[in-house]
Amino acid sequence: MVLPDAHAGRAEHRRPHRLLARRRGEAVSGTDGDDTIVQRDVARGLLGPQKSLPAYLFYDAAGSELYEQITTLPEYYPTRAERSIFATQAADIVAAAALGSPDPLNVIELGAGTATKTQLLLEALVERQGACDFLAIDVSSSALGEAVARLGREAPRVRVRPLVAHHEEAMAEIERVAPRQLALFIGSSIGNYTDEEATRLLRQLRLSLRPGAAFLLGTDLRKSPERMVPAYDDAQGVTAAFNLNLLVRLNRELGADFDPAAFRHVALWNPERSRIEMHLESRRAQDVQLPALHTRVHFGAGERIHTESSVKYDEAHVDRLLAAEARGRERTF
Repeated sequence: MVLPDAHAGRAEHRRPHRLLARRRGEAVSGTDGDDTIVQRDVARGLLGPQKSLPAYLFYDAAGSELYEQITTLPEYYPTRAERSIFATQAADIVAAAALGSPDPLNVIELGAGTATKTQLLLEALVERQGACDFLAIDVSSSALGEAVARLGREAPRVRVRPLVAHHEEAMAEIERVAPRQLALFIGSSIGNYTDEEATRLLRQLRLSLRPGAAFLLGTDLRKSPERMVPAYDDAQGVTAAFNLNLLVRLNRELGADFDPAAFRHVALWNPERSRIEMHLESRRAQDVQLPALHTRVHFGAGERIHTESSVKYDEAHVDRLLAAEARGRERTF
């Protein structure tokens, strides 16, 4: 859905980004997370009463590759649905975002990943205006590196600037993108946030975008659990490997001694919160050492680490979320 950002203002202060590759085709390098931030977030999650890990930790190089595999699975309908929308309606989306102006649009995407779907929209923009600037924001340097390389080969008139950052850290760079702006937050990624968190992020984005910017938001509408749950628990076990890779990453980066075989992937539908939840469940009672945190964490048999949520919406829920940030829905695709 395309939403004009008529109330956009200016953000007063933003934290600096961690890495920006400025030249087209420049290799994106560095780690996918500041060590201090990772240690802080893991400590908060694993030492609390309900164990959890932040979902951004999924996206190291191995996790990003597994996620790309997930998007091709027969059970994983969200990517196919969005790709179909872009394949058939990209020109309509671009026209709606332009609001009748002949000025070129510059694209900003939160959670760009490899930008495979977005390429369809970028190509429609290039056809309309000859060239396009694209600020691609993601926590995964490997995914952004792939996006830069592929767009360089297949869409050379798209000028890509990859930014490795969390969404909240990217706002200062978003402010620098020239008008007119089209911001994308697709892939139903908004569902990874609680309503309070989502509203806060949308507010930050609104304050960082320039007046007259357009916003395309992708949400996944609620369906039967029989269809939704397999999208997060596929028959081939790719999503399970994606989830368990979190533990491999903590072993590598924090010196932990998780045994991934001692945990199992769990995906379930939580009807009270209208969300799919992913967990890692301990198969037995065990202690895990985390030297970087100077601590040991105990897991009881059957105890779970909450690793991700994906809220599933209805139309009214989407409108409430947007209304909280003084936005209105212009069109739905």
